[in-house]
Formats: sequence, C-alpha cells, structure tokens
Amino acid sequence: MEEVIINKVAESALTTIDLADYYPAEQELALFDLKPFLFMELILREKDFREALKNHDWSVYQNKQVAVTCSADAIIPVWAYMLAAAYLTPVAAQVYMTSFAELPNTVLVDRIKLIDASAFADKRIVVKGCGELPISEAAYLAITAKLRPVVKSIMYGEPCSTVPIFKNKG
Repeated sequence: MEEVIINKVAESALTTIDLADYYPAEQELALFDLKPFLFMELILREKDFREALKNHDWSVYQNKQVAVTCSADAIIPVWAYMLAAAYLTPVAAQVYMTSFAELPNTVLVDRIKLIDASAFADKRIVVKGCGELPISEAAYLAITAKLRPVVKSIMYGEPCSTVPIFKNKG
C-alpha cells in the first residue's frame, strides 16, 4: 500500500502576500537632485535657478517615481522644492521628498496604502518574510495596519513556519 503525502500547507486556506509584488522596478525610479542647479553647486540664486529649471529636459522623468533631494550641503528654501515639484508633477508618476536610497520603500508603502483591503476580508493572511528585495519595516507595519481591520488573522513568515501577529477574536 502506497502512503499518500498530504500537503497541509496547500490545504490550509492561507493567503500569502509577498510585499515584493508591490516593490517598484528599478526603471520606474528616478532622482532629481537640486545640487547641479545651484551656483557653484552651493548657492541658490533665484533667477539662475528658475532659468535652469525652465530649460531642463523634464521628459526623463516621464511616468517615474521621483525622489527630490539636494545632495549639496546648502541651505535650500522651501519654495525651491515646491518649484521642482511644479515642474515634475505633470510628467512624473509621483514625486517624493526623500533620498534615492529610500525611494523604493517609500513607493512600496504608498502602494500598500492603495491596496483594496476588502479583497482580504475574513481571510487568514501570511505576509511573506524572506526574499531578495530589501523590504523595510515600514512596509510590514503598513500592511499590518491596512489589513488588521478586515482579516481573520495575520501571520509573518512562510506558510510552513509562521509567527502569529494578529488574530480576530470576534
């Protein structure tokens, strides 16, 4: 008699969420650094700054998630960032005030906030914990906050080995 192996994980009715599925691809990201638009890369002169932005090729940011920053150790007035955003907004998918290194996780958290939580109503969720992409703690916090009001439970890890996070007692 042949012994049948049963995959209890596959039959457990768990829904796995891999946050890497929401992670932006490298080609979707761009950096807009104010430093090259500064006089001697240190001083913002309004007239020159405005002229440089006016003549800049903004098409390179088309449909991209753009991090706006200034890598120079310079005093930048708030309106300069606003002016950059005014030029970027018509072409970019989204504009963020962050470093390029933080941009992928900033975009990831925004994408998590857009998830339709009702699609996970009354489900047992496992948020995948291991992968090749550097998923931030902020993303795990965001998915927990997003789903907690509607799910039966949230676990962290892999379906075969999970850490319980939340269980709806109702």
